[in-house]
Amino acid sequence: MSQLTRRSLLASTAVALCIAPALVRAAIIRGGMPWTPGVADPPQQVRPGPWHYFTADEGATIEAMVDRLIPADADTPGGKDVGCAVYIDRQLAGPYGRRGGYYMAGPFKHGTKQQGVQSATTPAALYRKGLAALDAHCRKVFGGKRFVDLADADKDDLLAGIEHDKVKLEGADGHTFFEQLIKDTQQGFFADPIYGANKDMAAWRMIGFPGARYDYRDWVERHNEHFPLPPVSISQHPSWSQ
Repeated sequence: MSQLTRRSLLASTAVALCIAPALVRAAIIRGGMPWTPGVADPPQQVRPGPWHYFTADEGATIEAMVDRLIPADADTPGGKDVGCAVYIDRQLAGPYGRRGGYYMAGPFKHGTKQQGVQSATTPAALYRKGLAALDAHCRKVFGGKRFVDLADADKDDLLAGIEHDKVKLEGADGHTFFEQLIKDTQQGFFADPIYGANKDMAAWRMIGFPGARYDYRDWVERHNEHFPLPPVSISQHPSWSQ
């Protein structure tokens, strides 16, 4: 794609975490503080296996898309091999996909960017509609071929057209779908491997990020120096020795 490069994708904003106030209030109403010292609620380790949300065809399409957004190079595997599609699938199958914790009763009006999400369409529904519309568009324009069957150059041109709103997908907001895909791919690429992507901590190794190490304060002010220890995942916490 002419306007989307690996560097621009990976250099843009990665993750913004928000906790719905309603969830915090619910924890307080049930009694006690939301956090208790010595008691943990760790995330569940994502295991390889069948798709949880995507159909087989949808999953194959997402794998092909994330591989064009983050193509493999000499230093890092591509989006498919590091697990970005698996990460997205598991997120859509859970609260993120149904927008759990958000007020979803309406009314819904188009607001400003600063007002956050103002849509009745959940991320899971956005993907389902977007993937169906993309498949229909490819079959119509490329002689019955699916997105996964296209040459890489055609995939890139099509994604660039959707990104810049030059290619319209019938029955779906292609531009919004593409923006959601970009954000989720970025999150998966840089997330802890426990969530299904960033396999072997490839993204962290690429940027020199130490991961979930308990303490690396001695290195915070040591700019432009290589951190000598390998990154650590949340899942490695019980065996920490440093």
